[in-house]
Amino acid sequence: MKWLSDRNLQHLRDIANDPDFSGTKYRLIEEISHGGMGTVYRVHDQELERQVALKVLSSPGGEHELAKRMLREAQIIARLEHPGIVPVHDVGQLADGRVYYAMKLVRGSRLDEYATSNESIKDRLRKFQAVCEAVAFAHAHGVIHRDLKPANIMIGSFGEVLVLDWGVAKILTAQVPSEADTLPLPGQSEGSAAGTRVPFDQHAVEAVDTAHGTVIGTPLYMSPEQANGEIANLDAGSDVYSLGAILYFLLTNRAPHAAGPDRRGLPGPRELNAAITKAAEAVCLKALAHDRRQRYSSASELAVEVVGLIDEEPVAAYRENVLERTGRWLGKNRFLVFLVLAYLLMRIFFILTARR
Repeated sequence: MKWLSDRNLQHLRDIANDPDFSGTKYRLIEEISHGGMGTVYRVHDQELERQVALKVLSSPGGEHELAKRMLREAQIIARLEHPGIVPVHDVGQLADGRVYYAMKLVRGSRLDEYATSNESIKDRLRKFQAVCEAVAFAHAHGVIHRDLKPANIMIGSFGEVLVLDWGVAKILTAQVPSEADTLPLPGQSEGSAAGTRVPFDQHAVEAVDTAHGTVIGTPLYMSPEQANGEIANLDAGSDVYSLGAILYFLLTNRAPHAAGPDRRGLPGPRELNAAITKAAEAVCLKALAHDRRQRYSSASELAVEVVGLIDEEPVAAYRENVLERTGRWLGKNRFLVFLVLAYLLMRIFFILTARR
């Protein structure tokens, strides 16, 4: 009797666990990542001859609560048509009933990986500004992310910034559905049960949402109200806190942490990185304010402040004194200052030599 090696046994397990894409237009290439709700695969779209990312529900059963949540995630992303949000191309069900959706395949690195290879604070701030703008767009369409963190942000091959993983997003306002709010379930003829379009149902969304008292998200990046399980009270300000936490990471190379159960006692970024300006620290800490009324009112307002940091302009979160304002102006216009000083030195030189 011939025994299989451990390697061959593992290969057989992998094959058994791979989803069955028969009956779809997709051919499996490889697994990309695995999460709590589903697994993302790199697949080949045999109709359009391109590679896409396919997120497949971990467990079978189209009526399962997780299936509803995944379909909801696809519908949320589909209604957010923005360059900073990965577009959804398709949604459907496998032969075993598992829900899947296809999206653009992003080639690049996560924000935390990008930060390890790019020490420039200004470059990091530019990426962060793009994140704020994508989140602000979602907020304008009544959606909050609820799980913003560096691992859910991708930097593409050409420097594009994309916000991923909207699986625990929350709908704040019901809006009139558009074509982007409905997705076809492919694989069967038009008019069949699986071929009909699935409308964006606000009541169904709330039915599968998390109950009060349940903490969702990533502890190091979630707001105090989110950490306390105040699901009904979460709004755009909760995402602003998470954006502040991401900014804290980009400024210090460390995830923010809470010193106690009330999430206070966070060391200032300048305590960890003396090269950080006081203005950048002020912007970061304002976004991270424990009291939501003390935070920026929106992701858009935070984005404007970040632009000020990039351009070395004043920011609302920090009031400069005269010396700081003068120093900032000199730093920003040092080439002009150099030219003026060079001119003055030349004039002095000519005056002195003319008297001899």
